[in-house]
Amino acid sequence: MTIMNAPQAQKTIKDFESDQEVRWCPGCGDYAILKSVQRCLADLDADPDQTVFISGIGCSSRLPYYMNTYGFHTIHGRAPAFATGLKLARPDLDIWVITGDGDALSIGGNHTLHALRRNIDIQILMFNNEIYGLTKGQYSPTSRPGTRSPSTPFGSIDSPVHPCSFALGSGACFVARGIDTAQKHLLPVLKRAREHRGASFVEIYQNCIVYNDAVFDTFTAKKQAADNQLLVQHGEPLIFGKDRNRGLVFDGRSMTLKIVDLEKGDLSEDDILVHDETNLTLASLLIEMPHPEFPVALGVIYCNPGQSYGVALHEQLDRHSQGKEADLNAMLRQEQTWNISD
Repeated sequence: MTIMNAPQAQKTIKDFESDQEVRWCPGCGDYAILKSVQRCLADLDADPDQTVFISGIGCSSRLPYYMNTYGFHTIHGRAPAFATGLKLARPDLDIWVITGDGDALSIGGNHTLHALRRNIDIQILMFNNEIYGLTKGQYSPTSRPGTRSPSTPFGSIDSPVHPCSFALGSGACFVARGIDTAQKHLLPVLKRAREHRGASFVEIYQNCIVYNDAVFDTFTAKKQAADNQLLVQHGEPLIFGKDRNRGLVFDGRSMTLKIVDLEKGDLSEDDILVHDETNLTLASLLIEMPHPEFPVALGVIYCNPGQSYGVALHEQLDRHSQGKEADLNAMLRQEQTWNISD
């Protein structure tokens, strides 16, 4: 008699919901991001027992409590370091880092940089609300000049960090952007990040309704979203606008991007720049477009996979350990050691 195993049912969001009460401020964008992450894992039929969420300190860093997976709520800015150690020890695990703009780019800037340049096979989701929310609204590394806060009562005079530019400059092989409440668009970005082998960096614009409300309204509010968002898709022309009547071309004289109006008839869709997510120069130009003069680029802006540090490390260990037995005593006393006698 042949025994047939019943097919397992497709996972749902509930499979990734923990028994903890979700506690963020009412209206916080983190709720929407949490749902997108849970739906992403459900749609990809991820295994909760093989999934780990690691966070640092901040409002965003509460997220591991609400995931029915393994998780670590670590110390300020150090989540990438914890994630690196875990991934090297357990390369079979699916590891996500949850962090905020202050956690990742201030005290944790150095750790974020090295996780990206090493291309550790993890997903880094950076919630950017351009403010320190958990500690009551001080300005953060991404706050805009003039931002008034308890720590900058006369307005910030700092030049802000652009997270995706930081990621590219650190050697990231996958850089993307999304918006907290735009789940239809954010979900496929999260899926691409999870499928990417190597470090994935996703900046998510997240509204802090208490300390920095509506800071992203110029491109997230429904009335002006279509005219101020550029949804990039590999192999597709860089066209935007409610009527899809505006596009980007490359200006060879200034070596910059330029907006053109397709309704004027001088140019057609065939003349518009086509998105190539493997092009580092184009990615830099799209990320650095000044808003509101230009739209905000969203989606997978750069994806050019390379070998991850973990793969290289384990290949090296396998190569040099074949046929050898570990001898800790010999290792401790090799090469630069000596005995001191009277």
